[in-house]
Amino acid sequence: MGGMRAGLPIKGGFGLIAVVVIAALLGVNPLTFLGGGDPGAPVENAPPGDDPMRDFVSRILGSTEETWASVFAASGRTYREPSMVIFSDLTNSACGTGQSAMGPFYCPLDQSVYIDLSFYNDLRQRLGAPGDFAQAYVIAHEVGHHVQNLLGTMDQVQSMRGRQGEVEANATSVRVELQADCYAGVWANRAERAKPMLEAGDVEEALNAASAIGDDRLQRRTQGAAVPESFTHGTSAQRVRWFRKGLDTGDPAGCDTFSAQTL
Repeated sequence: MGGMRAGLPIKGGFGLIAVVVIAALLGVNPLTFLGGGDPGAPVENAPPGDDPMRDFVSRILGSTEETWASVFAASGRTYREPSMVIFSDLTNSACGTGQSAMGPFYCPLDQSVYIDLSFYNDLRQRLGAPGDFAQAYVIAHEVGHHVQNLLGTMDQVQSMRGRQGEVEANATSVRVELQADCYAGVWANRAERAKPMLEAGDVEEALNAASAIGDDRLQRRTQGAAVPESFTHGTSAQRVRWFRKGLDTGDPAGCDTFSAQTL
């Protein structure tokens, strides 16, 4: 599946069909986005307060902005920062209604990352992936989708999926998700070089989180068996491998999952 550029940047807009693509990538019913909520309504942020977790999320988002601004500038481009919306239970987005049960998500139509901080309790308690760096990985992954949006990758995916059947479209979605994992690793590499932040065990936390949300592991947990043709995010091993690749190299050009023969 060559021809999908992972380098900087290919500009392009985002149509309504892309909402369905994003829903598929997130593993949720597209009607969650298209049927609920008023796209014109303002987003609902959680009430402000002295909340260490909100501060942590803001710091990680700021770190991703510094990293990707530098990457884009190196090729003469300007990085447009995403917005972060912290909500509880439900929120309106340009993609429709966001729900806590969906987990963190990125809406390309308003270029915003949405997260209910209660997700981190699930990550720690239900999925067995505790730790600050595991939480940081989740944000960096969603920002990775924003980078894909800015690079035009999502437009290309939209075009490809229009010509694909369900199984092939799922396989394309896996490549999108694994690239976002790789971009998360790129952030971790470059952020550490710019301002050392990693402590003993941090990398293992992120790798554990990547493994915990692999399709095979989640499907075995929820339905007793893995169904590879239905995977939309990648196996635990694949998610770990691509995050590790970005972390080891710090090079977004190495995140071309679309040309990779082996994921």
